[in-house]
Amino acid sequence: MMALQGWDWLWVILAALIVGISKAGIGGLGMLAVVIFAQLMPAKEATGMVLPLLCCGDFLAAAAYRQHAKWQHIRRLFPWTAAGVVLGYFALDLINERQARWLIGSIVLSLAGLHLRRRWSVGGEPMHGAWFAPTVGVLAGFTTLVANAAGPLMAVYLLAMRMPKMDFVGTAAVFFLLLNLFKVPFMMHLGLINAASFSLNLLLFPLVFVGAWFGRKWVMKIDQRGFENIALALSIIAGIKLLF
Repeated sequence: MMALQGWDWLWVILAALIVGISKAGIGGLGMLAVVIFAQLMPAKEATGMVLPLLCCGDFLAAAAYRQHAKWQHIRRLFPWTAAGVVLGYFALDLINERQARWLIGSIVLSLAGLHLRRRWSVGGEPMHGAWFAPTVGVLAGFTTLVANAAGPLMAVYLLAMRMPKMDFVGTAAVFFLLLNLFKVPFMMHLGLINAASFSLNLLLFPLVFVGAWFGRKWVMKIDQRGFENIALALSIIAGIKLLF
């Protein structure tokens, strides 16, 4: 695992706080934590560094919102997402560092575009075709294994289901807990979660709790659109940097 020095530690601390905040309901910040780690260390190693932090945040979110989860949507989507994870596992094992940075940068920019399109299309016709869950599931599984960035795809799916706010939050919380735990053995087999990376995770876990605590306090008070705009802009900048 790449040694962190100086200002790198401040960015790592910020990323861990962002993971907790995003899991407390301010989901627009989630991609920003992913790209911060990808700037500080090799892109493939960054995916393994972020995953245990996401699992920690998922446990907190699921504990808080599990009563609102709609299991019929989880059962419909999860098998396809698992298939996408397997595809991402083989892809990540075959590509080099430069290709990984290009792929993650492309995914970040594509999801940023998808996030913007989701905003503009709110109120449109619902997408309930038989193709919808398999397509979103496989893409989300591949994206989450390669870049830990499936949040916008999941948001598109849940919005298309016309779910109330708390059902949306609860279903996403339980789904991502199951999905991220499913990913752990694949990342360990690839060597991206190891003793060195997990030792840093142990130092950062308390910051995820702190971020989640602040996120719960702020979620009903802040202008979430403003936070999402900042996170989206920074993610786009970081995605471009990863490409070039």
